[in-house]
Amino acid sequence: MSQPKVFTGEEVAKHNTRESCWIVVHGKVYDVTEFLDEHPGGSKIILKYAGKDATEEYEPIHPPDAITTNLPPEKQLGVIDEKTVQKVEVTITKSEKARLERVSRRPPLSQILNLHDFEAIAKATMPEKAWAYYSSAADDEITNRENHAAYHRVWFRPRILIDVTKVDWSTTILGHKSSMPIYITATALGKLGHPDGELNLTRAAAKHNVIQMIPTLASCSLDELIDAAQPGQVQWLQLYVNKDREITKRIVQHAEARGIKGLFITVDAPQLGRREKDMRMKFDADDPSEVKKAGSDGVDRSQGAARAISSFIDPGLSWKDIPWFQSITKMPLILKGVQRWEDALKAYDLGLAGVVLSNHGGRQLDFARSGLEVLVEVVEHLGKKRGLTFPNEKFQLFVDGGVRRATDVLKAVALGATAVGIGRPFLYAFSSYGQEGVEAALQILKDEFEMNLRLLGAPTIKDIQRDMVDASNLPSHVAIVPGDRLYDSNYESMQVARLGEVKAKL
Repeated sequence: MSQPKVFTGEEVAKHNTRESCWIVVHGKVYDVTEFLDEHPGGSKIILKYAGKDATEEYEPIHPPDAITTNLPPEKQLGVIDEKTVQKVEVTITKSEKARLERVSRRPPLSQILNLHDFEAIAKATMPEKAWAYYSSAADDEITNRENHAAYHRVWFRPRILIDVTKVDWSTTILGHKSSMPIYITATALGKLGHPDGELNLTRAAAKHNVIQMIPTLASCSLDELIDAAQPGQVQWLQLYVNKDREITKRIVQHAEARGIKGLFITVDAPQLGRREKDMRMKFDADDPSEVKKAGSDGVDRSQGAARAISSFIDPGLSWKDIPWFQSITKMPLILKGVQRWEDALKAYDLGLAGVVLSNHGGRQLDFARSGLEVLVEVVEHLGKKRGLTFPNEKFQLFVDGGVRRATDVLKAVALGATAVGIGRPFLYAFSSYGQEGVEAALQILKDEFEMNLRLLGAPTIKDIQRDMVDASNLPSHVAIVPGDRLYDSNYESMQVARLGEVKAKL
């Protein structure tokens, strides 16, 4: 095998125009000239790094294999002489110095008592662009808050005089054992929060025996996350369906060949919602003279990080595609993003393995109802029309969005869910403390499960029954104006002001 050609930085620097655009990523030289107009984030972001090392910009928002997957082999020119390449200078601003100082003053993990605490620390210590992407939701963020508030309208009816000397909160999800009735749901761009990205989740999930759903838009590659898993560790794949069905087929069949145990097809994102917090951060980052509704390359970069990397998603996905998916894989198929009982019934009738009752973490359609509320109507109508009882092994119901406590999970289980997906809290955990943060978050949930099963009079998860909750107030909606302090008014969070004092001194 011939050795790859070695380029000097001076040679690469000559190719810094639209007519001839070379970049360096992870020590390799690529000719991306013909790819400029195909780049989902637009050509300008690539041209900014033309003739230079673009690794720092590339790393947080692309899997390592993204560039080799999208470029033909002949465009992968060789390797760079690292001593000669021009790298983009990173200027540490005063605000960044203040942030790093706050990072150094984080409380020890032993002081983190619940999942809200991770969110408080993450907000104070994450880069602003990363916080904006992770925390943002659609429009006025009413649904984002409703996802959490819905759990506050369900009340327990605990049993007494039950022997709860031993309690067991393990369960079975899609035929696989899990240490608790949760899974780590798909959340994109993990490296925005931590250099190891989603690997933090994979490793922590292995230690605590919970299932990880790998996102299509992960910062790490699918193979990287599968390779990091322990023998027997269960992983699922969340799929955004590509307009090019051959690409979709290749991804699905590769995932199945690598041992992925479930395919969760996202059905609530024919177009990504307007996440204004993320959009505003994008405006701030751009040169004001270049902020346009759409650039000369036709890409609307003002829409934020999510829009920039998701233009491949097919808005034409429909029910007629379901038989095709069933023909290309034997993995259990679950629709992720179902928001009404009629669609859950269709999914059941088509032979799917289940649905995730979800509004995409409040990031899509504002004023969509919480998954918890939809769960109640799905259980009711599928019971009446198909005689189903839940939880149900043949057709499993999942819920995500707004979960911060084991009590939230137990309420969903009582109402018929097999398991509950948790996303943002684990992002905040690893953004604040890395893999150890995720492990601590999972241990906190286990401790909460143990306590609450005892207090509910339920020795096992199977003992959590419908009559143990009062959900009569669940459909009562109260829209809360932007700027409300929903989390703070319901929970006395960590005193973030103490971290803020550091900034004031600088």
